[in-house]
Amino acid sequence: MRIFNGVRFRAWFLSLLVCGLWQSYATAGIITFGSSGNTFDMTFVDIGNAGNVADTTGQPNSAGAVSYSYGIGKYEVSRDMINKYNSDYGTSNNLEISLFDLESNPFANIPGGNDKDNPATGVSWNEAARFTNWLNTSTGGSAAYNFTTNGVNDNIALWSAGDAGYNASNPFRNSRAKYVLPSMDEWYKAAYYDPQANGGAGGYSDFPNGLDTAPTAVASGTGVNTAVYGQLLGQGPAKVHLAGGASPYGVVGLGGNATEWQESAYDGANNDSSESRVIRGGRWDRPAGNMKSLFNSNTFGNQPTADSGQVGFRVASVSSSAASVPEPGTFGVLSFVGLALVAYRKRMKK
Repeated sequence: MRIFNGVRFRAWFLSLLVCGLWQSYATAGIITFGSSGNTFDMTFVDIGNAGNVADTTGQPNSAGAVSYSYGIGKYEVSRDMINKYNSDYGTSNNLEISLFDLESNPFANIPGGNDKDNPATGVSWNEAARFTNWLNTSTGGSAAYNFTTNGVNDNIALWSAGDAGYNASNPFRNSRAKYVLPSMDEWYKAAYYDPQANGGAGGYSDFPNGLDTAPTAVASGTGVNTAVYGQLLGQGPAKVHLAGGASPYGVVGLGGNATEWQESAYDGANNDSSESRVIRGGRWDRPAGNMKSLFNSNTFGNQPTADSGQVGFRVASVSSSAASVPEPGTFGVLSFVGLALVAYRKRMKK
């Protein structure tokens, strides 16, 4: 029987490694959504360090431990993305998502507030979930959230044991979905965890800049250790790509600019489709304290049907197996390598 030579084996092995691992577990990168003239790109940042410890100094206590690698949107979802969702799908299917008018609404009256690159505010949790479902289904994937009625702002139903992709630990999210609203832990880790802290052992900070001191307040920009907060309401939010400096993982706008919805219910159980959801991250017209890991912004009661001109959201990307099986770390990769080498040696002996 013909055997592989060294060159062919290396090509075969690298092909398996790329196709077998990358396609199954990749959660970061630039993804294009929409069709025809309604396309847009969404950039996902890899949040690795699977199995990190939880933070026991913030709120809730504990928070931030995630057993798998995942991706999270580098920027908040923009108004342009929602407008293109509407043009591509929402309007024709009676699922159009409305945005808060920051320019002519008496509450705001912000010149330039409706710029297409500003964060998509005025979107309810339910509408954000509808948008996220479309990201999945429009790219051939499975819906994350179980909508059983037709209104764009109707509450979801819980996934149940008879549903494919049911995950008993999170009845909100279908485990077959790739694009989801970030859970409290996923968002918290992306904001406050620094894998290089404590000499590479990892650790948490009080603010999303990798420090226990507040970033410098700015109206717009990308400077290191800056965030869009402490401004007058009439200043309005910055464009999503100009929402201050990045977190240690490289995610922009987790502090300030627009407050963001999270997938998780306030009590963390995710067992009541109408219960209050978590919002977090501060906003452009609030003080630094609203960005802290200790600040619990959910005391105001954020029902999934509610919307606000200061609240937006971002999207996370997860492996379809992330709900129950951690992403493969070094051990998993080495195991794969070992199996491949065993297969190769068996072929050599024949």
